[in-house]
Amino acid sequence: MWNKDVKIKTGVAATMSRDRWRIGAVPLCFLFILQTVWATGAHGPETQQWKWSGKQGKAQLNYREKEKDILDELFQTGRYDKRIRPSGVNGTENNPTLVDVNLMLRSISKIDDYNMEYSVQLTFREEWEDERLAFDDLGGRIKYLTLTETNKVWMPDLFFKNEKLGHFHDIILPNVYLRIFPNGDVLYSIRISLTLSCPMNLQLYPLDRQTCELLLASYGWTTDDLVFLWRKGDPVQVTQNLHLPRFTLEKFFTDYCNSKTNTGAYSCLKVDLLFKREFSYYLLTIYIPCCMLVIVSWVSFWLDQNAVPARVSLGVTTLLTMATQTSGINQSLPPVSYTKAIDVWTGVCLTFVFGALLEFALVNYASRSDIHREQMKKQRRQWEFEHQAALEADHLEADGAATFAMKPLMRPHGDGLSLDKARQCEIHMQPPPPRRCCGSWLSKFPSRSKRIDVISRITFPLVFALFNVVYWSTYLFREEEEDIP
Repeated sequence: MWNKDVKIKTGVAATMSRDRWRIGAVPLCFLFILQTVWATGAHGPETQQWKWSGKQGKAQLNYREKEKDILDELFQTGRYDKRIRPSGVNGTENNPTLVDVNLMLRSISKIDDYNMEYSVQLTFREEWEDERLAFDDLGGRIKYLTLTETNKVWMPDLFFKNEKLGHFHDIILPNVYLRIFPNGDVLYSIRISLTLSCPMNLQLYPLDRQTCELLLASYGWTTDDLVFLWRKGDPVQVTQNLHLPRFTLEKFFTDYCNSKTNTGAYSCLKVDLLFKREFSYYLLTIYIPCCMLVIVSWVSFWLDQNAVPARVSLGVTTLLTMATQTSGINQSLPPVSYTKAIDVWTGVCLTFVFGALLEFALVNYASRSDIHREQMKKQRRQWEFEHQAALEADHLEADGAATFAMKPLMRPHGDGLSLDKARQCEIHMQPPPPRRCCGSWLSKFPSRSKRIDVISRITFPLVFALFNVVYWSTYLFREEEEDIP
């Protein structure tokens, strides 16, 4: 009995403890469900802006959700109209909207001399104030709002006046953003690639410098409504590792180029980029090969005058090579009406090569003339010898060879033969006239063809050296004059 009573009491106590646990678990479950609902925002958008902190036991504001509410409030229907431009300075409606512009040159991939254009990739930025977009920054907690959809706000109608081609960058996402600051300032930034026209003056090519412009202007808004200004401080930045093929960016300038048409005056900005052409490329590919061709054409002066096939083939080969190189140079340049520095160089080199070929034609003519003259001299000496022999024979017959008379020691004064021989003796006995240095040196070469070759060996290099002195002093001096602002 005693054991039975103990079991009954023990069961009753266990039942009562289970009931008390169930009663205490209900409030705990309720508190857990309440905390879960509070954290997940089950009570609407108002509670989503707050986040429960378990460590501190406090609720923190969710600023990302607050930014969403601010954007929804700014662009709600009937509050903001992007078709209307912002007010002027300090909210004045009559003054134009001021837009500060700055840009960064990321790369310049190509400068085309033939099409007179250049390709550039840049980051373009605009800043203006739109008081309709001002918002509460929650005590400095929100610095700015970022938008990737720029079509929700008013935008300046800027365009590039000298643009030929252009495109935006959409890899991986469109490279564009728009920031709205609490005071209503708007910053627009985009990365674009452009091909712009660049009129060039090639008179000093390839010793030239070219100035290419980047023109930005308003398309529809006149200066009464919209004015572009360069950002103060650093309006144009250039990347440090900027590399240009065959050019060097020496410096750049910013300026204004407002234009006035029949429809009104429009605001315009201008960037002047000064490029210097790298001369080393042209020295190795044009000037040195041309000099070598000219010097090779002089080899024919040292060949024998009778080596006709060698001299003709050498002259024709150098002439055709020089003509081909000149044609290749002109194909890479636009057809202009003025003479370029490279045209003077190639033209003179072509003239020297052609002159070497003509020199051989003159040598060949002089050689044949010398041969003909020698033949004529031989014939004349033969004729004179025969004529003198005939005169002596006639004279002997006249004196009477059969009488064996003694011939006088002195011939009569009327004897023509003795007078001729006396004159010849007088001529040979006269002292030779003094000769000049060059004449005495050229007298070592009896034929005229050889003399022409010897004179050409000296004249052609001297004249070509003189041309180089005049050419380089002229164009390098003109290049230095262009450097002076």
